Amino acid sequence: MDARQLRYFLAVVDAEGFGKAAERLYIAQPSLSQAIAGLERELGVALFHRVGRGVVLSDAGKQLIGPARQVIRDLATAQATIDAIKGVARGRVEITSMPSAGIQPLAPIMQRFAAAHPDVTVSVNAAFVPDEVIDAVRTGAVEIGLLGAPDLVRVAELDIVALEDQPLMLFTAPGGPFHGRDHVTADDLDGHRLIASQPGSLMRQLVDHILAQGSQARLVAEVAHRTSILPLVLAGVADAILPAAWKDLAIRAGADVLPIRPTAHLRVVMVSRRTQLTPAARAFIDVAQAYRAERRDRPVA
Repeated sequence: MDARQLRYFLAVVDAEGFGKAAERLYIAQPSLSQAIAGLERELGVALFHRVGRGVVLSDAGKQLIGPARQVIRDLATAQATIDAIKGVARGRVEITSMPSAGIQPLAPIMQRFAAAHPDVTVSVNAAFVPDEVIDAVRTGAVEIGLLGAPDLVRVAELDIVALEDQPLMLFTAPGGPFHGRDHVTADDLDGHRLIASQPGSLMRQLVDHILAQGSQARLVAEVAHRTSILPLVLAGVADAILPAAWKDLAIRAGADVLPIRPTAHLRVVMVSRRTQLTPAARAFIDVAQAYRAERRDRPVA
């Protein structure tokens, strides 16, 4: 078994098939299939079950994912450590982030990180609920996760750093009935059309709470991809409740943004493994912790 075989194995896992994996690896599919077959012969077990034109992981394949990712990560750590000794500041940081956290605080943290470590590449994957982020870090798919939840997240085997609290705000098309006001309440939303994210998010919980209180507000759209919500607001489809991370972008785009009273917060945290991080990941965490120290007791507004 060698690192090349493990990389090929993980490529098939992540691409959910040999064809797409071969494209991503820039090799011919028969070569990829032969490499995986060789790994299976060496291990003495099938890693994938061939079903029609697709594949599904065998039980053995599922068990190999975590160790394989760890081996690849350890090799990257070894290379980065030697590079650091040679004075070469390069590497790669792999992150999974939820949409709001991917705007704020990821943008200012990455700005500082890029200035301090210009030769390090940061790869950011998307997730839409906290469990997806936690699972990606726990399984080794990424080293660092950024997520937002109503309460502080606690995961026994991971390090948790609370970065900031983002108040939820109302986002409306410019010049609407709330224009010029300094805040709104849930009662003010009576009779208004609302856009909500998918069930399970804090923003959706607040919308559901408003509707459950007998409000005449109407849910007119459910949008999984939160990057689509602001364009819908600006087009006048409906109002939306989003974290303050979106505020600056929305105001620049022309939307009206108002605090909601009483205030609910999205609590943004960074999660990471406690051991075997690459030097690049440790450097990113140091930058994030410095950001948090400056932002402490100063929620986004």
